[in-house]
Amino acid sequence: MNVRTLRAQQIWSTICGEQGVRSYKLPLAILCLFLYCTFPPASHAQVPVYEVTPVESIIKFGVDSSVPIKGTFDKWKASMKFSSADVRSGVLEIEIQADSVNTGSGLKDNKLKGKDFFDVKGSPTISFKSTKVVQTGPNTFELDGDFTIRGVTKAEKLTLTDNGKGSTSGSIDGTMAFDRKDYGMNKNIPFVKIANRVEVNVNLKWKRISGPPPTFEQ
Repeated sequence: MNVRTLRAQQIWSTICGEQGVRSYKLPLAILCLFLYCTFPPASHAQVPVYEVTPVESIIKFGVDSSVPIKGTFDKWKASMKFSSADVRSGVLEIEIQADSVNTGSGLKDNKLKGKDFFDVKGSPTISFKSTKVVQTGPNTFELDGDFTIRGVTKAEKLTLTDNGKGSTSGSIDGTMAFDRKDYGMNKNIPFVKIANRVEVNVNLKWKRISGPPPTFEQ
């Protein structure tokens, strides 16, 4: 018999007595369910809950080229979720609206939105979802994850530094590099020589809404 069932029986016996339990028709299972909902498991209450604040955050990219190609994305959302207090249970998800690319040049933006590059009509979102968290230092991490752009998904690695670890607010700085040709971006811009390596940088401001800060559990 588990602790929750025993507790239910004790409370029920106190209220009604053993005879009351026999004579009353309310099944014990219903009482257990009621107590479970009223008093949720302590472990669930201890899961860290975070919120990413896009207004204070930024996602940018850059690629080496004969003409500078650097920019940001104006529309995106991100979340940090944990299933336990162990930092390794964390999942970082980022979803970007590809047509929100902003290089400061309408000509470059239109080219990047086109079929040869982001193909925003066919694949309107760019996303990253982590699948594994590895802590590499006191406040540094490597996140393996699925990166999707132009409808192509491949495994990539995002390296992170957590600024504000253990506090109620802070930021994470991350870098991920990928080969554009792996995702079908094989073309160049006329008269512009573009490298294959694209670097994405994220600076995500976060605040802890509830629960303790995540820790590394052996």
